[in-house]
Amino acid sequence: MSIDYSEELGVMQLSDSFFPSGMFATSNGIEKLFLDKKISTAEELIEIIRVFITQQMAPLDGVALANVYEFAKNNNFEKILEIDEIVHSMKTIKEIREASIRSGIQTLRCIAEIKQDNLLDQYNLAIKEKKAYGTYPVSFAISCMALEISKEKSMLMMMYGFVASVVGAALRLGMIQHFEGQKIIHKLKPIISDAMVQNQNRSYHEMWQFAPQVDIIQMSHEKMDSKMFIT
Repeated sequence: MSIDYSEELGVMQLSDSFFPSGMFATSNGIEKLFLDKKISTAEELIEIIRVFITQQMAPLDGVALANVYEFAKNNNFEKILEIDEIVHSMKTIKEIREASIRSGIQTLRCIAEIKQDNLLDQYNLAIKEKKAYGTYPVSFAISCMALEISKEKSMLMMMYGFVASVVGAALRLGMIQHFEGQKIIHKLKPIISDAMVQNQNRSYHEMWQFAPQVDIIQMSHEKMDSKMFIT
């Protein structure tokens, strides 16, 4: 009797840096901070990522993903579109908003190539008809559902992927070394876990983000004449 490990393998596939979501091209403002010599150590990087997770990603993207997952179970597509609209409107920094859409649509396209799924097709059609934006947390939730990955694992994957992309950016900028990068990810595991637990059952009406200093950094990155990363 064979054992079905589809969910576990789906988690590995979507979490792999080889997966072409485009997240590797983002630094979320880390590039600007590093070039301005405002951040240079692993501890400083851990603190800024903690702010990203607890003040931006978990309460907005995490809550959006969790609610899309629940509405998808009940075939409530109108609510999914509403969440997509809210997430788009709350990502006030142009670079961050556009990066979310690019990564979301790229993720959907890739999953559509490997898995037939009615909800995924419906959402892709809505994007083509300009009835939806394709924001990353919504697209990621739908992609995870297509691969039969649980809500909790989906949230952990999304936040882990974000952390890995920022740490990867710091590595390519020369701020840290490979071993330091792994230590940073390990130290952030409890923060990722707590953020998932605290936000997995919140209503989409409770979505929020508040990190004005981070917003300013990201806006400053947007105006740079020459840069390695999209954000």
